[in-house]
Order: sequence, then C-alpha cells, then structure tokens
Amino acid sequence: MSTTLLGRGRALLYRSRLLGPAFVAAVAYVDPGNVATNTTAGAAYGYLLLWVLVGATLMAGLVQYLSAKVGLVTGRSLPELVGSRTRTGSRVAYWLQAELVAVATDLAEIIGGAVALRLLFDLPVIVGALITTAVSTSLLVIQDRSGQRDFERVISGLLAVVTLGFLAGLLVDPPDPAATLDGLRPRLQGTESARLAVGMLGATVMPHVVYLHSALVRDRHGPVSRDRLGPLIRTTRVDVGLAMGVAGAVNLGMLLLAASALFGRDVGGLEDAHRALGDELGSVIAMLFAVALLASGLASTSVGGYAGAVIMGGLLRRRIPILLRRLLTAVPAVILLGIGWDPTQMLIWSQVVLSFGIPFALVPLVRFAQDRTLLAAAPTHRLTIMVAWVVVGLVVALNAGLLAGVVYERL
Repeated sequence: MSTTLLGRGRALLYRSRLLGPAFVAAVAYVDPGNVATNTTAGAAYGYLLLWVLVGATLMAGLVQYLSAKVGLVTGRSLPELVGSRTRTGSRVAYWLQAELVAVATDLAEIIGGAVALRLLFDLPVIVGALITTAVSTSLLVIQDRSGQRDFERVISGLLAVVTLGFLAGLLVDPPDPAATLDGLRPRLQGTESARLAVGMLGATVMPHVVYLHSALVRDRHGPVSRDRLGPLIRTTRVDVGLAMGVAGAVNLGMLLLAASALFGRDVGGLEDAHRALGDELGSVIAMLFAVALLASGLASTSVGGYAGAVIMGGLLRRRIPILLRRLLTAVPAVILLGIGWDPTQMLIWSQVVLSFGIPFALVPLVRFAQDRTLLAAAPTHRLTIMVAWVVVGLVVALNAGLLAGVVYERL
C-alpha cells in the first residue's frame, strides 16, 4: 500500500511540474482591459452581463486547450502553421492584423499599469506608462535569458497578487445570490450593453494568447514522442482547467463586486472605481485593488510582448531584438496617453478591437485542430470541433450585431 501511495505521489509531483504554460496565458484574461470592462459593466448594469463572462470563460478554456494541443502534437506554434500554409502577401496581411491586435493589447495593459501607479504613488500617467513599459521589458529579458520556467514562476506570482487583490472586496461586500443567479440569464439592454458585452468577450477570449499558448507548450515540453503524448495532453487539460478556473473566478469576482458595491454610482473609469471602492468598502480594499491592477498591468504586458515575438517569428520568419520588438507595440500606447486621450475609453475600445481580431485566430486554430492528418497522433474529437465552430460563430455574430447597432445609432 505504501509503495503504491509513494508511486502515486511521485506521479502527481511529476505532473505538477509540467503545469505552468496555461497560467502564463491566463494572465492575459485578467488584464486591465478586463478590469475596465467588468467594473464598468457591473456599475452600469449590475448583474446583467454575468452570463457573458461565464460563457466567455468556457469558450476561452476550450480555445486555449486546442491551441496547446496543436502546439504539443505538431511541435509548431499556430503562427508558424499559418505562415507555412499562406503565400507571402497573405502572410504579411495576416501579420498586420495580428500586430494591430498586439498594439490594442499593449495599450490596455500599459494604461492599467500607469493608472495603478497614479493611484498608488500619484505619478503622472505618462510617467507611469514609461515605468510599466520598462519593468515589463525587464520581465521579458528574464524569459529571454533565464528560460521559460523562471518566467512562468514570476508571472504565476503576479497572478496570485491579482487574484487576492481583486477578490478581497467580496469578503467585505458579498454579492446577492438571487441576483447572481438571475445574471446567468442571457439578455442585453440596448447598444451600449452590447458594446460592453463584446468588449468583455474581447477581454476574456484573447487572440494573442491563442497564438502564444501553442508556442508555450512547444517550448516547455520540446519534441514529444508518441508514448508521452497521451499523458502530456491529459496534463495540459488539467493545466488549462486550473488556470482558466482562476482567471474566470477573478473576472466574475470583479463584476460581482462592482454590481454589489458600485451599482448606480458614476463609475466612468478605473480611478472612479478605485475611489468608489474606497468610499464603500474602505481604504484597504481600494489599495488592494490598485496593487492588483499594477500586478495585472505588469504581468499581462509582459505576456503580450512574448506573444508579439511569437507572432512575428512565425509569420514573418524573423526574430528581432527584444527591445525593438517591445517598442513596436508600446510606443503607440505612450503616444496616445501623452496627447491626453481618456484612459478608460481607450481601455474599453481596445477590448472591442481585440474582439474583432478573435476570428482571425480562432478560424485557423479550429481548422488545424480538426485536420486529422496534421494531428494524426492525437486526433481531436468531432464533438469538440463542432463546439469550437459554434464558438467561432457566436463571436462573429456578436461582432456583427455590435457593428449593426452602432451604424443604426448613427443614422
């Protein structure tokens, strides 16, 4: 008996050491864009859009699992697979839209870090943006020089700070159980709620980490023999399930906290949310919110920079110095902040841009996942593929509905 238990313990310890890539990807699902859209949605509409977060988290879990599986089975990243099957012109055009998504991602994350530094230390937003960019670049240097595992440890630590900081307020002001259940009923209230719903989807299903996750598992596990493939796929399911469970809980917690503590208040931005939390729940909760926002910005912009390098390397087939790669997406964010654009509105609209980039990541991912020749060693179940195509259809329908609503309002 003791020998059996010891063997199981060793197997569990071994598998636990294989966890990690999904937690790096999960950081992108709790970035400052999530904070902006979730707090805005909760304050403006209460529990109304809770169902959007639940559905988006389930979609994200499926998508991240497929991305990880494709990378694990093929030994290639999603951008590499796309690049190998498209002509030069199409490949460059595809990279341009992916780069736009990367800019929108960095915009949200640098803004979040800058706002957090202003809340904590009263620094000007532009100074906070420069500090956030510098610190996140140093985190990328860790990944570049020390390896992926050290990077995973740092990012997982920041994810823990984010989780504790954003969920602490629920202990002081728990949500209404009946209203929470009612929030799971799908419905909308006008174009603005639809815009927020699409923004929440864009903040929860992140295209850049769809590209990244395939590279994370490839780099972490290396070439995988057929006899190791089954256990690694099962471990990947656990990794994705745990990581997305944490990210989903944080997102739900943010919306529930805003719905219970901030509903009806004029919360026009992250600073308003911070001030309102201080008024309603005390200075400690407000400070934890700001610390979590800072950790979120630093971690997610580092992951975004990593994703940008993977996208460029796979589609353009070239590697550029990490500092130059970082500047490509960070400079637009710093410029927009410098000319005085409203940070919160930029955050929300950046998430809408991300949502329009989702189909460009999901369609090729699902096509590769259903390719039984490419994934001959571990074919994807047909039901899984059917659900994945439904997810793609829902995303496209939501985006089309938002566009139609905006056009109707302008007429």
